[in-house]
Amino acid sequence: MLDAHMRFTGWSREAQELFGRPPDDVLGRFADSVLADAETGVGVSAAGGSGMAGSLGVRRVRRGDGRLVSVALSLTPLAHGEGGAGWMLVAMDTELVHQEAVGRSMLAGLDRESPVLLTVYDTDARMRWINAAVEKQFGVALHDVVGRFVKDLLPEGAVLGQDGRPAPSIEEIVEQVARTGAPLVDLRYRNPDDLHHERVWSASYFRLQDEEAQPIGVCEASLDITERYVTRQRLALLSRASAIGTTLDIQRTAAELAELVVPEFADAVAVDIFEPILSGQEPPRGDTRSPLRRMAQRPYSAVTDDTAGDSLDSVRLRCLAEKAPVADPDMGALALPLKARGSVMGVATFARSGSTGVFEHEEVLLAEELVSRTGVCVDNARRYTREHATALMLQRDLLPRSLPEPTGVEVAHRYLPAVGPAGVGGDWYDVIPLSGARVGLVVGDVVGHGMGAAATMGRLRTTVAALAELDLAPDELLARLDDRVARTYTPPSAAAEPEDQAVGVTCLYAIYDPVSRHCVMARAGHLPPVLVTPDGHAELVDLPAGPPLGLGGLPFESADIELPEGAMLALFTDGLVQSRERDVDAGVRSLCATLSGLRHARLEETGDTVLGTLLPTAPEDDAALLLLRVHALAENLVATWDIAPDAGEVARARSLVCDQLVTWGVDEAASFVVELVVSELVTNAIRYGGAPVSLRLIREREHGLIVEVSDGGHTSPHLRRAAMEDEGGRGLFLVAQLTQRWGTRYTRTGKTIWTEVSPTPVQL
Repeated sequence: MLDAHMRFTGWSREAQELFGRPPDDVLGRFADSVLADAETGVGVSAAGGSGMAGSLGVRRVRRGDGRLVSVALSLTPLAHGEGGAGWMLVAMDTELVHQEAVGRSMLAGLDRESPVLLTVYDTDARMRWINAAVEKQFGVALHDVVGRFVKDLLPEGAVLGQDGRPAPSIEEIVEQVARTGAPLVDLRYRNPDDLHHERVWSASYFRLQDEEAQPIGVCEASLDITERYVTRQRLALLSRASAIGTTLDIQRTAAELAELVVPEFADAVAVDIFEPILSGQEPPRGDTRSPLRRMAQRPYSAVTDDTAGDSLDSVRLRCLAEKAPVADPDMGALALPLKARGSVMGVATFARSGSTGVFEHEEVLLAEELVSRTGVCVDNARRYTREHATALMLQRDLLPRSLPEPTGVEVAHRYLPAVGPAGVGGDWYDVIPLSGARVGLVVGDVVGHGMGAAATMGRLRTTVAALAELDLAPDELLARLDDRVARTYTPPSAAAEPEDQAVGVTCLYAIYDPVSRHCVMARAGHLPPVLVTPDGHAELVDLPAGPPLGLGGLPFESADIELPEGAMLALFTDGLVQSRERDVDAGVRSLCATLSGLRHARLEETGDTVLGTLLPTAPEDDAALLLLRVHALAENLVATWDIAPDAGEVARARSLVCDQLVTWGVDEAASFVVELVVSELVTNAIRYGGAPVSLRLIREREHGLIVEVSDGGHTSPHLRRAAMEDEGGRGLFLVAQLTQRWGTRYTRTGKTIWTEVSPTPVQL
């Protein structure tokens, strides 16, 4: 307050705070000495003296502490009183003036322009104010909501916290924030009435309080994050699409797509594949009439009724004809072709019910991405199916379709190909008839899977059969096979073919002689066989371990064991006893226990039971099982004589054989052939072989007669054609013509010439 002479007569508390001067320092002083502009020296006396009033503009005034403050001054005359005329001087900090203006603008902006949805609640959770953004999005006016609860105006929705767990109701949230003063940030609201076109808001809550810090309400600031939420959901869906194609199974791949999209993306889905695809064939080119097979379906009722079914079929047919997505908003359906490498393999149909049936453009793009990934996985499964079928067919063609039934043994075999992405392996087995009623047994396992393993298996099986025809001992046969593999192996390089799968192959070869009941066997990195004695005892044969094939230079050792009459021998590959859930030792124990309980069962029954027990589900690796029950050849069916190295012994040998053939009841034609063969072979043994000479005659009830002549020589006999004028040289030629087979096998003490004579020999 100023008197008529512009001296201060009043000084408020706010003036003291603004100018940093107490009343005692100001009262009675002229205004110009206190409020003059520090830069220009202009005071307020001139305005008062001139009788003018109003704004004096902005002055830079020095405070009592020496600092400058920018103030806006306004001078107002007071009515005349007892003390004469006076003035009221109003001063305001210009920063406060600016802040007040900004504050008013900000409040106006939050009310009318802000995209943030603002709602003020009292401490009872009743709405007291909303801004224009709330009015616009929810279609309500301020006068409609004041004093009401949210639950009275909007359908109850799900409130989700950041961790996805349900959060309290709005009333509970407001009460909690008002009571504790701790804000809650980023709670998620979602419209529950529209699963596929829902809106999502992120809401935060903070307390409002008066000057004395008492709660007067709670403010809610919400932001529509639907676009960001939907984008994140779509990215999450695409991320989970990696779950499609976890197996190389077409039906499982289709089911994985259906499980992924229902109900998050669609209410129903159906995946149909052209039938030729299921067997590994190429997709039909330009022919949409090829029959489709339903591979996966997750429907809702509207999709499965008859009327909807016909309409959906028309959508699928259009999609296949156009090879492009086809949407039907009325049906709420979207059909997309399953493509890979430019070929259509089927169609995937998505469907929605009710008002959510429209698939927006971005959703169609998302569906195309999901179906595209599915198409690639289906094509990979188709290729695998084709290769697996081809490899399996090749393997079955290379494996023996039926096994021979040698004298003195019962044979049964089982083979299960691997299933799964690894593909068919290279396990094989064989039974090879040998001279002298003996039988060769082989089982092997090629490293790896697929066509290469099957082809390698066929090559090795043929090689083993060829080497077995030479009547080699098991250790010598494996040594030659190992040498063959090592010599053909070329280390892989950038320019070379892939590594030969024969390297690292395991193999077991055994020879059983029913005359002596001895079995000689050797192995190259393979598991030993299981021997089951007639009393039920089952264990692995103690057989020296040899290296896998192809390493070269390492020896193989044989074991010679005598098998009891009626004993059972089981040769197998590791796929029978080893899996991810079971190690080899546990598998072998299970095999021994199973075989022990089946010692009296038929071999065919035994094979089925072993596979059912050890492989109740499809194996991850090929499994081969070769079962052999041994019997000794009856003594009365074998005759053996020692022959002195004298030419006169030939006649005695013929006589001994004739007598034995009469005892066996052999017909005259066969007896004549045997007598001729014995005469020629004994003569050659005495003349060219030398002592010791022996003659053995074996009667096979179903296979005829076996004649064996052994001597101490190691020279190989030669078959030649004699000229008309030659007096000799026709012996072996006649033997070859009259017998089914003949050959030579070598022993440590010499050689044996053997022949097989048919029960019904050829007519001369």
